[in-house]
Amino acid sequence: MKLFRRILSALVMAGVAAAGIRLKGSGGVPPQRGGWRPLELPTDS
Repeated sequence: MKLFRRILSALVMAGVAAAGIRLKGSGGVPPQRGGWRPLELPTDS
């Protein structure tokens, strides 16, 4: 029974930690500069 309680408490703590990280999130603002640029392909002439 003691082992079962340890396993259960470890799972609960892992769930709480995962929920905290997920709820906190990274937030922030997406980058305003940079991104994709048009690709210049060589022409076969």
